[in-house]
Amino acid sequence: MRSISLDTAIAMSKQSKRTWWRRVSENVVNRTGSDGRGRTMIAIDDVIPFLSVSIGGEDIELILSADLGNADAQNDAGQLFDEFGEINAALYWWRAAAEQGNPDAMQHLGRCYASGKGVPKDGNLGIMWIAKAASLGHVIAALQIESLRPFR
Repeated sequence: MRSISLDTAIAMSKQSKRTWWRRVSENVVNRTGSDGRGRTMIAIDDVIPFLSVSIGGEDIELILSADLGNADAQNDAGQLFDEFGEINAALYWWRAAAEQGNPDAMQHLGRCYASGKGVPKDGNLGIMWIAKAASLGHVIAALQIESLRPFR
């Protein structure tokens, strides 16, 4: 059975941990056990009807890979949810990928902080994430940092 963590279901659905546990206890959602990190796992097919966006096929495979910790998939999931207008889910995935050193996710996260998109506006955090991405060779982030230099 294909499963994702309870935390991922919460982040993607905008519904509380309490709501998800109620669904598990009422057998509306199948708990499939725990993973190697001790996270509660639930069947992804049971989660999909509770999402505010429609995902299927490749998107489901992307979410499964992202939930397993693949930083590139996490960044892509962030972009997917951003395109759906679900910024909180996008931020969840970008944070996870950025914490693993994914420069694309760092740049997206920095852009969100710099503009206040989905998070309180914080120019320092924005610059920090963008600078980290630039230090890893992210071309767009490097151009953004270069544009901040007062003297060339």
